[in-house]
Amino acid sequence: MANKANFTPEEWTKVLQSVMMAGVAVSAAEPSGLWGTLKESMAAGRSLLEAKSDPGSNELMKAVVADFETSEGRAAASEGLKEKLKGGTPEERKSKAIAAIREASSLIDSKAPGDAAAFKTWLRHTSQSVAEASKEGGFLGFGGVRVSEAEKATLAEVSDALGLKS
Repeated sequence: MANKANFTPEEWTKVLQSVMMAGVAVSAAEPSGLWGTLKESMAAGRSLLEAKSDPGSNELMKAVVADFETSEGRAAASEGLKEKLKGGTPEERKSKAIAAIREASSLIDSKAPGDAAAFKTWLRHTSQSVAEASKEGGFLGFGGVRVSEAEKATLAEVSDALGLKS
């Protein structure tokens, strides 16, 4: 089973960022305003909490969660994330997030093949949770859809980047 020791510091940062990028990709696909963005951020955080308490989580997932519990781990992930995503349109941020997910997926396949399938499924689940966190297209909480067409398309892109079937 793989953990932080299986990766160089630069590679580990990419693994950490993949969790955040899984949410960013969906959020950028259909920006939700302040409340929607908060709900989507909370959904990504819940994904970390679920992985921590799930007895089915593998060692790699638990190592990522443990690193997010430290200020150093959070800083490493967020500082690089800001640099990768600064400026540009939401579509450009989404594309950068998908590219980062693809890169992390390849890295995990090569460095942690035994944990790769479960880890990538977890990333996909994180994206799905973010997509379902806030209704899109409504007004004051009325109407709208749980997952917009743009988010559905992005979820398919995330699945593709992870090498998973949609």
